[in-house]
Amino acid sequence: MDSPLPRRAAANPTQYNIDAIAKLEHDALNRRTPTERVSDVVTKLVGNLGFLLAQLLLIVGWCLVNLHVIPGLKAFDPFPFGVLALLVSSEGVFLTVFVLISQGRMARQSERRSHLDLQVGMLSEQELTTILQMLQKLCQHVGVNVDSSKQEVQSFSKTTDVHKLASELEDKLPEE
Repeated sequence: MDSPLPRRAAANPTQYNIDAIAKLEHDALNRRTPTERVSDVVTKLVGNLGFLLAQLLLIVGWCLVNLHVIPGLKAFDPFPFGVLALLVSSEGVFLTVFVLISQGRMARQSERRSHLDLQVGMLSEQELTTILQMLQKLCQHVGVNVDSSKQEVQSFSKTTDVHKLASELEDKLPEE
């Protein structure tokens, strides 16, 4: 027989669930590879308004210096700013790679959550089906008339065929 939930879960199930979810998230963060950790840090650093403003100031300053707008400063990258274009495009390539690494990790984590959610949903469905079957037998045993909802109860008390359900859903969903 399955072991019961810890006493703490029975005493405060909401807090127990919050703690369990928090532990899953901490475990996921701890499983990141060094590359994913660096990628997450870089993505966090560049994904904000401060970085955007710094980029804007750098480019505007670069242009002002190299268009001779600021007297006394010698142009080092004359128009059409080939060095600036090289730096910005190289930065774009590296930032794209870092973002893709982070997105890949987040997608895998989301897929794990989705599988966990599906597993919990399937277990819940199985438990509810068993409870309905037991209630139906109890009602029959004590002579409670449930004819008014008998068809619904019988429909819900049948085990759900997940493969059939997925196939029907696939048939009805629009194609991408």
